[in-house]
Formats: sequence, C-alpha cells, structure tokens
Amino acid sequence: MYNGKKITATIEARMTSSRLPGKVLMPLAGKPALERMIERLKRSKYLDDIVIATTVNNADDEIVRLAEQLGVKAFRGSEDDVMGRVLNAAMSAKTDIIVELTGDCPLMDSVLVDRGVEEFFSGQYDCAANVIKRSFPDGFDVQVFPVSVLAEAEKETSDPLDREHVSYFIYKNEGRYKINHWFAEKEYTWPELRVTLDEKNDYELINAIFEKLLPVNEKFSYIDVINLLRNNPELSQINKDVKAKHV
Repeated sequence: MYNGKKITATIEARMTSSRLPGKVLMPLAGKPALERMIERLKRSKYLDDIVIATTVNNADDEIVRLAEQLGVKAFRGSEDDVMGRVLNAAMSAKTDIIVELTGDCPLMDSVLVDRGVEEFFSGQYDCAANVIKRSFPDGFDVQVFPVSVLAEAEKETSDPLDREHVSYFIYKNEGRYKINHWFAEKEYTWPELRVTLDEKNDYELINAIFEKLLPVNEKFSYIDVINLLRNNPELSQINKDVKAKHV
C-alpha cells in the first residue's frame, strides 16, 4: 500500500508475437525473459502485486505455468482486446492503481517503477508516464493510472487502436485526463536507444547486457545499462537497424 492504495503491476505477455514468437520466454543469461523481468520488479518498494495479463491461447499455458512457479498471478483474456485484458487482470487482483508494463521490457528497473508511482501521487493526476514524451531508452516504459480511469476509458471506446494499445485513449484525450509526463535526468537521456525485445537482434543485445552486468551486480540499474552501452558502443550497434513499432 502507498497512500492507502493497492498498487499492482500488469505485464502484457503472450507467446504469439508477430516479430519474435515466444520472445517472453527466451533465455536471458539462462532464465526466461519474463522471469528476469519479474525478479527485477520484485525489488520495488511500492508494488503490492504482479499480474501477468496473458491470453486464452493454448500457447500461453507456458506463461501461466511460469507465473505459478514464480508466485505471481496470471490472468487470461482476449489476444486482441489488450485494453480489456489489462483492465480485467487488474480487477482480478482487486487493485486500485495499475502500473502498466509490457513483457518486451525485461530490463525494466524497479527504481523506475517506483519513480512512476511517486510521480503519479505527486499531484492530482489521472496518469503518470515516461512514454509519450520520450527521454528514457525504449524498454524502460512505465505508465501509472488508477483502475477507475482505465475502466472509464474502456467503457467509452470500441476503436480497435484503443483496444490494442491499452492507454492510447487516455493520451489522445489529454485535457480531459491530467497527465504527468516525467523525464530522465539529463545525463541519462537517450531516447534513441532500444533495449526492448521485438526482434532477434534486440534479443542478442539484451542477452549480452544481462550476461555482462549480472556477474558484476545482480541488482544492476537502468543507469548501469546506459553506462555499459555508452562505454561499449559496439553493443548498441547490434540492433541499430531494428525499426520501432509506433501507434
């Protein structure tokens, strides 16, 4: 509980990714990507719960089994209606505040999750996010909003784009919703960098990061990732040709 509210991370994850099928269970330094991500999230000061928002597809049975092994919840819903899936996942955990995350961000840092929560509670906001006005590398994306705000948005839109991109309705209605856009410190601003898992070259880079940083400090931070790639520019060349997907 923080400020009297239950806070839950939802992680969107499925095996049928179009660009890199099975990516969320690909091994990173010997453990599935999703397991690495959950290990890192469990260090958060504020998260009360973690729910993997997966689909009813048989292929995602493996994700549910991993969740059980790791002692986190799993919720199964529509593959295409991600907005409804995330909302129902959060409601299944009886939570107040959603920290929306995606399974293609295995390097996610609990420090950034906690900052997102603090940014949300720093004023009368409907959402706090570091995504729309990007300053952090792609792969450190944190969005925080109340279940009540997502439930309202979910009732109001049937647009397939809104349903696929969970919080898009909130952002395109800024003015109606008060959003706290928060930013990286100047020395860690690097929005052009990709450390998100979408294609094979992304996987090679992220696996290399885990293999280099884990032996030094198993609790390595996003700052350690940025410093590693600044000091070893050949690493960030691995996935330089991968094109980001945008709404």
